[in-house]
Formats: sequence, structure tokens, C-alpha cells
Amino acid sequence: MQKEVVIGVSGALGSFSEEAAKYYCSKHNIGEYKLEYLISAENVLRNLTEGKIDQGVFPIENSNGGIVYEAVYAMAKYIFQIENMFEIDIKHCLLVRTGAKTSDIKKIVSHQQALKQCRMYLKRRWPEVELEEYADTAQAAKDLGEGKLPAEVAVIAPRRCAEIYGLEILEEGIQDLKFNFTTFIVAKK
Repeated sequence: MQKEVVIGVSGALGSFSEEAAKYYCSKHNIGEYKLEYLISAENVLRNLTEGKIDQGVFPIENSNGGIVYEAVYAMAKYIFQIENMFEIDIKHCLLVRTGAKTSDIKKIVSHQQALKQCRMYLKRRWPEVELEEYADTAQAAKDLGEGKLPAEVAVIAPRRCAEIYGLEILEEGIQDLKFNFTTFIVAKK
């Protein structure tokens, strides 16, 4: 019987890093695994170094948004091996609290990369709205769903976050490019 693999992901429940980890496990026939939601690449690599996880999954580059600087800075601080590198297609959604209307939105919150990948959409559709960077797309959705962010906030996050955190999808597929691929690393000690 194979041992359960503990995989740390740089995101919350519903994040693209979670999606990437599940994709990786599926492609490599890893049936027994447990995900740890560690929000940042820094947390993933620290937990890997400390032996708290067996593998870590985090993004390093997007075809539209470029390098994920947070990951590069974290990678410079830790010694690890790259087990695998792969891409997944990223589709962003604009999520709001139930009942929120377009006219209610005063601020859009998300990870720096998500804001970059949707920058032309944001300029065209939301020129007057304040943009704010957040640690993670799914964490922003979670915090909006739990009322930790005000009702006039919308978040850019994966579609799955709407179901998980009880949010509504205001718009789907808001990334600037139809094909929006992010490269993920699977790290091991």
C-alpha cells in the first residue's frame, strides 16, 4: 500500500495551486494524498525544508502575467529539488457577494498575478474601481464570503471559489488572453 503523500500548495481551498496539485496527482497516479493549504510559495518551501510536507506545488510563471516574483524570491531562500514542471490553463472569474450589483463594486481584490492577467479587462470594464493586491485569489474569495472584506468588494478568483465560499459569478473568463497558462513547479526535498 502506498503512503499518503502530503502536498503543500501555495493557495487556499479552491486556488489554482490546488487545481495544479490535483492535476499533477491525477497525471502521475498518486491516489493517496493530502493537501495542505499554505497560501504562499514561501510557506510551501519552508514547510518542505522543515519536513512538514513531502512535496510542494506553486506557480512560477504565467504566459500573460509573467514571472511570479513571490515564488522566485522564495526559491532563492531554500534548497530543494524540482520534481516536475507543468502548465495548466487559468480561467479567472469576477466573484461578488450574493445580490451584489455591478454598481455596488468599489474595489477589486486579488493576487498580483490575477490582476496582471486581467489588466486590460480591468482598464476597459472597471476604470474607476480601486485595485488591491491580496496574498491569494482563493483566500480573497474566502474572506469575501466570510464577510472579512466589505460587500462592495469583488474578487478575481477561480470559478470553484464561488461554490465553496457562497459567492456569485459576476463575469467569467475575464483574463485578457483566451489561452492563459501558468507553469507550476512540484518541489521536493
